[in-house]
Amino acid sequence: MTRYIFITGGVVSSLGKGIASAALASLLQSRGYSVRLRKLDPYLNVDPGTMSPYQHGEVFVTDDGAETDLDLGHYERFTGVNATKNDNATTGRIYSDVIMRERRGDYLGATVQVIPHITNAIKSVILNNSGDVDFMLVEIGGTVGDIESLPFLEAIRQLKNELGTDHTLFIHLTLVPWIASAGELKTKPTQHSVKELQNVGIQPQILLCRCDRPIPKNERQKIANFCNVKPEAVVPALNVDTIYDCPIAYHQEGLDTEVLKHFNLPYQTEPDLSKWQEIVDAIRHPRSEINVAIVGKYTALLDSYKSLIEALIHGGIANKVKVNFQWIEAQKLETMDNLSGFFENTNAILVPGGFGERGSEGKIKAIQYAREQNIPFLGICFGMQMAVIECARNLANLTNASSSEFGPTDEPLIGILTEWIDADHVKHRYSGNNMGGTMRLGSYQAVLTPNSKVAEIYGDVKIQERHRHRYEVNIHYKDQLEKTGLRFSGLSPDGVLPEIVEYTDHPWFIAVQYHPELKSKPFSPHPLFSSFIKAATEQAIPK
Repeated sequence: MTRYIFITGGVVSSLGKGIASAALASLLQSRGYSVRLRKLDPYLNVDPGTMSPYQHGEVFVTDDGAETDLDLGHYERFTGVNATKNDNATTGRIYSDVIMRERRGDYLGATVQVIPHITNAIKSVILNNSGDVDFMLVEIGGTVGDIESLPFLEAIRQLKNELGTDHTLFIHLTLVPWIASAGELKTKPTQHSVKELQNVGIQPQILLCRCDRPIPKNERQKIANFCNVKPEAVVPALNVDTIYDCPIAYHQEGLDTEVLKHFNLPYQTEPDLSKWQEIVDAIRHPRSEINVAIVGKYTALLDSYKSLIEALIHGGIANKVKVNFQWIEAQKLETMDNLSGFFENTNAILVPGGFGERGSEGKIKAIQYAREQNIPFLGICFGMQMAVIECARNLANLTNASSSEFGPTDEPLIGILTEWIDADHVKHRYSGNNMGGTMRLGSYQAVLTPNSKVAEIYGDVKIQERHRHRYEVNIHYKDQLEKTGLRFSGLSPDGVLPEIVEYTDHPWFIAVQYHPELKSKPFSPHPLFSSFIKAATEQAIPK
């Protein structure tokens, strides 16, 4: 029977419940257990797909097309277990489902209430479609004490009674801050946070205490006494210089041992953490450094590019180099005639995904600079679309080339899937001829041109990658653009949707319609990022 581990957080937000959950899951894996992770978010949005990147950060897309919380990216990167649409749920989705069932008459005229109807729905999300795994780790979003979290806490409290203490475990992540003026760590925030949990009927068995320095033994004993846990279950979670050190650090502090003790499972054998040690060593002892400029529009909140940042780090691990990030707000480039000042020490340029016209002209300028100066370039999603527009304007003499996303245009190089027009002005519809469903989400196959750069990088001519976009490059411009040297080296299996473009006369210039960063892992870096970082280490900007 599956054992359930519930991870909650207290005192403040952004303590790292997602990283803690993923690190613990990887430790359990290293001991031979199968795991799955799930995230429950208390906000009322049905999913984060329509939320501003400044509000939510990255939207992580799964193979089956779910738009989910960025923590699911951490889960996949640490465990290698692909998440699904069943592994993320929000208050909005749960309420929508319950209200839909009420409208359908499923409740047979009963008064629909938070308890039992909402809490039962939450329990179903946790228990259903879990597969036959040894451990299900469930992260409860938000902070204990938030009114939005109460139904979730009530649901997991009920599950403890229904499944029994031998199949459930509560871990509470909290903060033990250092007060400089007092010269000591303070345990009172942790005490009050645990008290909040106890007030809703939950007694955590393990406390994971975030801190910036070791917690003295007497302070750990104090926390144990006031929070009603064993002293050895007060586990320090010290700050680390890389998140990939967390499995090692948590094991050294005994987190996985305490979990196994709780479930009466053998814990004496040491887990094999060699792969994590190799990753950490590669990060801490690089052979060289490179600078990668990321020209984006959400650079004010770097969580908007969380998977991208990690994928570049993975590429650095593969090449044993440190990747330094140069964040450039795309709008700043729009009024500049000479970009050399922005890219003076840049070894590679990357234009990531995004939505909307703001910053698009700045991205096009950055792409032109990379092309003309022979700087390694990677375009992702919107970045590929802007690369195609840059080629059309500056090499194919299509001066009005644009995207229908920005408004009406004479040269729709980029268009929404449902509005493509061929040379005879006959509108074609795809996605099952349905006016809806215009967002392309999830994993799709692409067919690569043999002997192309990308085919060489992938080592195959058929690939599967994840998408999240509404607009596509118009296939009707393919022949015209290829005459300029821009090769359409990857297409959908039906040959209708361009997936990859590359320049044949450029050292390394590749743009893709999908999001390769979503499939990269520290122990299995995505080949595109490995090759991109390798190209950056081999070249420098011409002076």
